[in-house]
Amino acid sequence: HQALYRRQDHRDHSQRMMLRQFRQTIGLASRDFRHEWQMSICFVLALAAVLGPMMVLFGLKFGIVGSMVEGLIEEPAKREIRPVGSGRYDMTWIDEIRTRDDVDFIVPRTRSIAASIQLKSGGSSSIIPVEVIPSAQGDPLLPPGSPVPADLEHILLSNNAAQKLNVDVGDTLDGSLLRRFNNKKERVHLALKVAGIAPSSAFSRDGMFASVTLVEALEDFRDGHAVPALGWTGGEAVSERSYAGFRMYAKSIYDVAGLRDSFQRSGINVVTQAADIETVQRMDKTLSGIFWAIAVIGIVGFSLSLGASLWANVDRKRKELSVMRLIGFRTGDIVWFPVVQGFYTALFGWALACVIYYAVAWSINTMLAPQLEAGQQVCRLLPEHYLMALALTLAAAVISAIFAGMRSAHIEASDGLREI
Repeated sequence: HQALYRRQDHRDHSQRMMLRQFRQTIGLASRDFRHEWQMSICFVLALAAVLGPMMVLFGLKFGIVGSMVEGLIEEPAKREIRPVGSGRYDMTWIDEIRTRDDVDFIVPRTRSIAASIQLKSGGSSSIIPVEVIPSAQGDPLLPPGSPVPADLEHILLSNNAAQKLNVDVGDTLDGSLLRRFNNKKERVHLALKVAGIAPSSAFSRDGMFASVTLVEALEDFRDGHAVPALGWTGGEAVSERSYAGFRMYAKSIYDVAGLRDSFQRSGINVVTQAADIETVQRMDKTLSGIFWAIAVIGIVGFSLSLGASLWANVDRKRKELSVMRLIGFRTGDIVWFPVVQGFYTALFGWALACVIYYAVAWSINTMLAPQLEAGQQVCRLLPEHYLMALALTLAAAVISAIFAGMRSAHIEASDGLREI
């Protein structure tokens, strides 16, 4: 047992010695870095001169392309997929498309000639014709939280139509339809309650968002069919229905091209904004390739420069390092000497590069502010981009320092004695 305890004590003592020597190595490397501040500043400036412009370049790339992508994402029209001409789509097909992962929203649409109604309000003498837009829960054109027209009575007016009719939320409108049936003109009226007003960005013309049920009723009346739910008489009520088109939006701008190709394979011609989206994607890939080519050249060049400088620094301090070996420092401790100094160079160089980037980015954004929208920036980086730059810089500096550390590992204690 005593022998076991002695071995355990010896291991504990060795570990404490190793930890103390490691701390001493870091302390000596730190003091040496501070003592030779002129050379240390040169290393830091050299790194900042390489990293700062790269951060500005990436900030411009991310800001410009990011703003364009955000504009595409925030504008629902870029995700819209519109069929060309009239077709025959039943509700089974609509429901099947709705289950796709790349589809965000789809509702059936009636013929354009049947999707209109005349509106009149008590607050205005005007009678205006408006387009009727089928809508449902999750309509991308409507702001989040907007009421959804879900029955035959409630609608959402476009801002333009609401101003012409001088109405607000909660007001009641008189809607009227005219048709020729059995060689006679017939006009019907229905009361519509304004559940909400859509912003101009949702629909800039005179229009109203209505439930699919109401849109179907308007088409049935114009086609001469009876609409029992509204008390409108006519021919036999529609039992099996097909639609002339649909309103559809992809889940994201990156799904538009895939949906377009899928529809074309099915024989359905559609109109999309895929060309604009692909232009932005190509620009993103091109600028990314240019940036990473410059970044790799810069990082490799700086790594070689720093490695050569640290290597020369090890040779210049050959006497001091050999004395450290002489007084008991191990090879691993000596290797840490240039690695610690490379770490400091990377950290301070990155910090200075961030200051350079902030100054340049602020100047660019301020200069171009009159041409930008509120809150938009041409040159910007996210927090994760700073962390990525720090990680790459530390990795490049430490790898470069390791080669210098390998050089210091070959220094013998006798080298210092020969020079004394």
